[in-house]
Amino acid sequence: MTNFASLGLIAPLLRAIADEGYVEPTPIQLQAIPLLLEGRDLLGCAKTGTGKTAAFALPILQYLANEKRRAQPRSPLVLAVVPTRELAAQVAQSFETYGAKLDLRVAVIFGGVGQGSQVAALSRGVDILVATPGRLLDLKNQGNLRLDRVEILVLDEADQMLDMGFIPDVRRILAAVPKDRQTLLFSATMPPVIAKLAEGILANPAKVTITPPASTFELIEQSVYFVSRAAKPGLIAKLLSRPEVERALVFTRTKRGADRVSKRLVQDGIAAQAIHGNKSQGQRERTLDSFREGRTRVLVATDIAARGIDIEGLSHVFNYEIPNVPEQYVHRIGRTGRAGASGIAISLCDGEERAYLLDIERTIRRSIPIAGKLEGDHAPRAPQPWRAPSHAPQRDEPRRDDRRDDRRDDRRDEPRTERPAAQHGPRSAPKHAPRPAGGHGPARSHGGPSRSNHGPKPAHRPAHGGSRGPAHKPATRPATGPSHGSSSRPAHAGHSSRSSGEFGAGV
Repeated sequence: MTNFASLGLIAPLLRAIADEGYVEPTPIQLQAIPLLLEGRDLLGCAKTGTGKTAAFALPILQYLANEKRRAQPRSPLVLAVVPTRELAAQVAQSFETYGAKLDLRVAVIFGGVGQGSQVAALSRGVDILVATPGRLLDLKNQGNLRLDRVEILVLDEADQMLDMGFIPDVRRILAAVPKDRQTLLFSATMPPVIAKLAEGILANPAKVTITPPASTFELIEQSVYFVSRAAKPGLIAKLLSRPEVERALVFTRTKRGADRVSKRLVQDGIAAQAIHGNKSQGQRERTLDSFREGRTRVLVATDIAARGIDIEGLSHVFNYEIPNVPEQYVHRIGRTGRAGASGIAISLCDGEERAYLLDIERTIRRSIPIAGKLEGDHAPRAPQPWRAPSHAPQRDEPRRDDRRDDRRDDRRDEPRTERPAAQHGPRSAPKHAPRPAGGHGPARSHGGPSRSNHGPKPAHRPAHGGSRGPAHKPATRPATGPSHGSSSRPAHAGHSSRSSGEFGAGV
């Protein structure tokens, strides 16, 4: 099979993809589409830029076209869950583009924006819903969305959905959709631990792996500079000033780091902007538009915010900070060299990041060429054999790492439990509490009762360590109650309370 017609797709879909200039299916499409048309559960892994979205969108659209059922208000038949707003918008747009010749309704919901228009779209009826986890569960808990009619569930970027702390929300979503369904997981990378978790929610899945998850791209020229942390700002500015850097994506591990790097680059005369979870949806869209149109030459991003960014002609990727999860390096550099194009990936490694670099080299099974070494850094590390790092966690849960900072960004709209204050009984009084005027009440010294013989030791300490007048009763507080100042409001049954925002109202 060498064309889309041979895959068994219907004529309206063939016309739509022909309008988009698609001629031959990519390897992931070639293998996945026939399996999905058969109704199989699927675990698909392919590097970025290989057409994963079309691989699941086309057979889903064909299924709905054949069913010919009318869209119901607030009750989608297909649910696609993705980790970020940008990816949600991109996937929804793909469904609309490929299904342009079909009478189907697509809706997208995510946080960081008002929910009024999203609720209205759901009320008009929806066949396909693309959503981020936080806003999805928000609207469900408000009664604006039902998931009991879902027949196909898609988890896109499954490694991030599971590895970045979305497991609780994924489980809530799985509990809300019917058990009799088709489930698809697609991802750019698939570490073994995450693959094991993913297989637990699939029923006899077909597995499609186009390239090994940790393989790097032959067309990407990789190099590393050994540099002290203090010298990184100057070096990144120097590298980005080179004329061959047409459009670059710079990765940091945290949102604060992205802001610092972006600000420094602007001070050095480089047109740069940052994108991360603290930015509003409007800010993020304007930043991406500026980057796509060439007004901004450098985009500084966190790993989570970069999910869903699809930019053609990205000449360079810079790792300002080395990722401490090897597979994340693979995904970062995969932003360049897409669709068969060449690309360049340059990493800046300080002394504290050497262990991360060695893990990456063992994972990709090759040494990254050393481009240079700046003052203040130690001698380059000795070559190491490729083998699994001895310290790598071997457990059934995803490893925790520095990406927690971005996880908070991208999940600010998700359920957050209101934790009661520690249950330690009455709070001890502060030291050096004043003695009451007139000598009334127990004397306090250094946070404890007086040892003098002016009266018996009080049965209860004052709540705030201050004096009690003679008319006051001793303040009592049960040891099991919440400490002073804590919220006594209980969380909702079945789910925790949720704050608003981007990733705060919708990842």
